[in-house]
Amino acid sequence: MTAPAQPPATPDLLYSQDEEDLRSAVRALLADRADAPTVIAATESDTPYDPQLWSSLAGDIGAAGLLVPEKLGGQGASHREAAVVLEELGRSVAPAPYLTSSVVATETLLALGAEDGPAAALLGELASGARTAVLAVPFATPPAGADATLAAPEGTVRGVVDAAAADVLLVPTAEGLYAVEATDPGVAVSPLVPLDLTRPLAAVTLTGAAGTLLADPDTSATAVRRGLLAGAGLLASEQLGIAEWCLTETVRYTRERHQFNRPVGSFQSLKHRMAQLWLEVVSARAAARNAADALATHSPDAPLAVAVAQAYCSGVAVHAAEECVQLHGGIGMTWEHPAHLYLKRAKADSIAYGTAGSHRQAVAELAELPAP
Repeated sequence: MTAPAQPPATPDLLYSQDEEDLRSAVRALLADRADAPTVIAATESDTPYDPQLWSSLAGDIGAAGLLVPEKLGGQGASHREAAVVLEELGRSVAPAPYLTSSVVATETLLALGAEDGPAAALLGELASGARTAVLAVPFATPPAGADATLAAPEGTVRGVVDAAAADVLLVPTAEGLYAVEATDPGVAVSPLVPLDLTRPLAAVTLTGAAGTLLADPDTSATAVRRGLLAGAGLLASEQLGIAEWCLTETVRYTRERHQFNRPVGSFQSLKHRMAQLWLEVVSARAAARNAADALATHSPDAPLAVAVAQAYCSGVAVHAAEECVQLHGGIGMTWEHPAHLYLKRAKADSIAYGTAGSHRQAVAELAELPAP
């Protein structure tokens, strides 16, 4: 007799107490080490990343190893906890290579399934925060575009995020996935001018660099797709953090700013705009949490959940940041106010790991619906 089919598990969109405790720790650290004046000053320097901040976030709090099993030196947590960290990083727009190293590169290495050897050793170093790694593909590469590889272990890849701060480059080629030391004489990292100064971009040129082959082409292609899928899914949590900060700050400012002897936030037209934004942020939270939960539980619907989250959350983050700038009036246009940091991060994130349009197309394909 055939057992009845089990109904699909209901996604858990709520935050556990452990996740809230993690949030409190990360938020306190960022409030102390990455407040608005500090971040603005960092974007004006040649080194936007604060090594001490990264050491505290990655090592002291243990955020860098959340996705890494304990037997490999990590925390043995899940994408849900990593999503909470990214929410807080989005809320502060702190310059930190968390998404690229602790999520995308780490998830790519985990997908190789190695329990020893160079991949496992590198995972342990990433989990401790002692080193960082980036996947050497353009930041705009969607999960479905993971097959865009170099024809050989030589060439130039443009738009690689956080490459200038990385210790190791994970280079997907037609021959497989290579781990290349960023200090190798055959590696040239040329900084580009990004829109979002808190997340540097660079062009990576390889000319005879000596790399360590980690996996064969088929395994590498699967691993890269998994890394980009995790990146796109958890990027939605960063976008959620951006939108939440923008809404909270806008409500606070319009409550305090007076015009015609009354708070500007009391005008009906502004009330409607902020109420609409609140509804969008609440919906974005549900979409982002659903994507994180699907990744954490290895749900077969994870690609669809990620596509839905990215198709929605990227637009919400941009809208929230635009409203934040506009409703702050003249002060929102100044360099000293952090609103521009959130707008630039939201705009840059909207094309990272695929545009909203490409994710809507993925939703249509995965759900077998007519293309929009």
